[in-house]
Amino acid sequence: MKSNTENPRLIRGRVLSFHADPAETEDAFTYLEDGAVLVQDGRVAAVGDYADLRRDGMAEIDHRPHLILPGFIDPHIHFPQVQVIASWGAQLLDWLQNYTFPEEARFADDAHAARMADAFLTQLLTHGTTTACAFGSVHPGSVDALFSAAESRGMAMLGGKVMMDRNALPAVHDTAQTSYDESKALIERWQGRGRLTYAITPRFAITSTPEQLAAAGALAAEYPHLPIQTHLSENLAEIDFTLSLYPEARDYLDIYDRFGLLGPRSLMGHAIHLSDREVARMAETGTRAIFCPTSNLFLGSGLFDEAGLRKAGVVTGVATDVGGGTSYSMLQTLNEGYKVLQLRGQNLHPFAAFHWATRGNAKALGMEGEIGRIAPGFAADMVVLDSRATSAMALRSERIETLAEELFLLQVMGDDRAVVQTYVAGQAMKPG
Repeated sequence: MKSNTENPRLIRGRVLSFHADPAETEDAFTYLEDGAVLVQDGRVAAVGDYADLRRDGMAEIDHRPHLILPGFIDPHIHFPQVQVIASWGAQLLDWLQNYTFPEEARFADDAHAARMADAFLTQLLTHGTTTACAFGSVHPGSVDALFSAAESRGMAMLGGKVMMDRNALPAVHDTAQTSYDESKALIERWQGRGRLTYAITPRFAITSTPEQLAAAGALAAEYPHLPIQTHLSENLAEIDFTLSLYPEARDYLDIYDRFGLLGPRSLMGHAIHLSDREVARMAETGTRAIFCPTSNLFLGSGLFDEAGLRKAGVVTGVATDVGGGTSYSMLQTLNEGYKVLQLRGQNLHPFAAFHWATRGNAKALGMEGEIGRIAPGFAADMVVLDSRATSAMALRSERIETLAEELFLLQVMGDDRAVVQTYVAGQAMKPG
């Protein structure tokens, strides 16, 4: 973690943090109307009522009347796609071939990768996101750029170079052996440095031969503590193509299972069109399902079944999936998530939504003891939100009477304009 050498200080405001899942218990969060967070050495030293924590002469930052929450966590996002977000008119496979792969080929240029890494992290912080699990391009330099930029900011960042040796432009191909060698070198260079975590990253079964998935499985066996990120059952045409490449597999999930890629550190982006067997196997292995609502709607992929996965015992996260996703904002991601679940006949209460984007996503990443809460010992990663950030929001606020209503307003109408400040390890990071 980036060292914070400043003296202890109080960050004052209306503090909200979840210590449990609101869908499972009514006693799920702590809310302090006039609260404060004592920050020291990049961590939360104490949290409580302002009157109890204030000390004469202690530095203070007063964010009243705004809300202070844990920083947002984004468990599925594509760093090299920042310049193809909002590209018109295709479903998944065409979108990849027409936009994504040509764009990712540009990341062979280290200077371009460095510039995009800086821009990418600026967007995350502007939108209140303090941690992300990001896909790089096939080029090791893309991960070097991302991790260098994150390390300089003291951010908790996860990421990895994609492994892909077929069914894409030759410019973004590696091989089974080079993907193993380059991933291993990146792990040795970056893993555990600062607040960085390497994620083993086979893009998806379509772009990996069996030999490459075996290489990914070998890495997973060598480094069992590392997360694995990939894609699963996003689009019906994708599923058909995938199964044609792996005819011996029982289903899409079984492909990853055969290569040792399932488990509680495995993050399956999308996971929309799942069979009962796949859901049961995800629950049995602890494999995570990551909901990407803006992307699923934009690419016409389908509707995520949060209630069904929860009932089966599958841990889920919610993510932007930029650039198929259409916003860096976790607020807007929750907005579209609410609508997707409405179409499923399911409800997303605002307490559940904000838990999902903070402690819930930390749990999905296996980092619930480090980030996702405002509590003593946790990293002082926080976001300050203004529910009256726009004139339309201020007008609606006149009729709001409860915290839940205020959170829902932020969820539906909020975006980067509602983010007053973003703190990483206690340091204010939102660009002025």
